[in-house]
Parts: sequence; C-alpha cells; structure tokens
Amino acid sequence: YRDERPKEEILREAVETANQADVIIAALGEAAESSGEASSMVNLELRQSQKDLLAALKKTGKPIVLVLFNGRPMVINDEKEKADAILNVWFPGSEAGYAISDVLFGKVNPSAKLPMTFPRSVGQIPIYYNHKNTGRPLTNENIWEKFRTAYLDSSNLPLFPFGFGLSYTTFIYSDVNVSTKNLQGNGKLIANVTLTNTGKYEGSEVVQLYIRDVVGTNTRPLKELKGFRKMMLKPGESKVVSF
Repeated sequence: YRDERPKEEILREAVETANQADVIIAALGEAAESSGEASSMVNLELRQSQKDLLAALKKTGKPIVLVLFNGRPMVINDEKEKADAILNVWFPGSEAGYAISDVLFGKVNPSAKLPMTFPRSVGQIPIYYNHKNTGRPLTNENIWEKFRTAYLDSSNLPLFPFGFGLSYTTFIYSDVNVSTKNLQGNGKLIANVTLTNTGKYEGSEVVQLYIRDVVGTNTRPLKELKGFRKMMLKPGESKVVSF
C-alpha cells in the first residue's frame, strides 16, 4: 500500500497521533525487497522520509522506541541519538507482531546478541570483529594518533559491535581466572568467570569467550569467538561460567 497524500499531511497526522500516546513506537527500516539477493545498496541509512518522521516525533518530547526492520546492518547514528531504545528485529516473519509485543511489554526479557557489526559509516566497510592486526594499529582506540590506522573524521570503532545486546536487567562480570598460564602440548586450560545479575529482573546473558593467538605461525585475527553460554539468572544471583 502506498499513501499518496502529501508528505506534510502524513507527518501532521503522525504527530497528532503521537501526542496522544505515552510512548511512541516507531516502526522504521527497510522494505523486504530492499535486501537479499541482487539487492545491494551503497546508502545504508534510513530513507529521508523516515528520518523526517523520526525528527518530527522527537519534537513531541515523548519517549521513542525504535523498532528497526532490516535485512542488513544499517547506519543509524542519528536514530541512535533520537531514540530512547532500539529493538532490532531484522525481518521477523509472520509471528512478528506477537514476538515484538512480548518484548516491548516485558513478557520476554531480550537476550540476543548481534551476529553482525553495525558501522558508523559506509566508509568503514568492510568492518567485522575478527579482522587481523594492521601494521600501525592505534595504541588506544579512543585516542587519535598521527601515522596510525585511524580515520581523520571518525572513530575506528563500530556503532554497535558484533556480540552486542542489551537486556531489561544488568549484568557484571568478574575478572577471568585461568587454570594455568603455561599450556603444554594437548593440555587443557579452564577459564572461569563469575556472572552476576545486578538488575531488578530475571534475565539471560550470553557469555562469550574470545581468544587471540599472538604468536601463531600465520597471522591470526585480533580476536576470535570460540565459545558462548546462555545463562539465566534471577535478580542478585551469581553463577560461575566455565570454558
């Protein structure tokens, strides 16, 4: 369905409706045919009409939950600043309404982690978590240095990294303890970390194990995901996770 009314009329109706709400749920993103086979794009931002809608909704002063439909990582710097929360749902299929409403109303506490990296700009692409080291890496990703692998006009870091994901509760990790610092031959090394639910709600956290081999015969990535465990914890509960 295509709304043929003037843009100003559509925006006015949207704002009038939003002014009657306590919280705005803005469902934005890509159309299904905009992603997939033979559907590459050089502009990964939302369409300007959607940007204008979000800007108009922001002026109402109401909290905004952005429900983002997409088939690829998108560049959503402006949307991150305007929205109070973002629920990335990809293209969720015929049961989308039930699944999304369960999360929005708190029936389900989200625990998913991103399987892809969201860039700040298309100029950062290709960007992925397990890239190899450069000849002149930054000594601190948050501090720019001359003659290092860095951008003049942007951070090297992604907007949202691989493995990122929030919950309605909060978790803290202890320092990692390892069974040995000298692994011989085919020996075994156990890594332990204590996970604690520090929030008010029961929730699951996906604990992720990354490694880096700094002395391999062939160059290895800066980090490699080697394992993960999904742990359900009640408020105040702690569990030891072992790999």
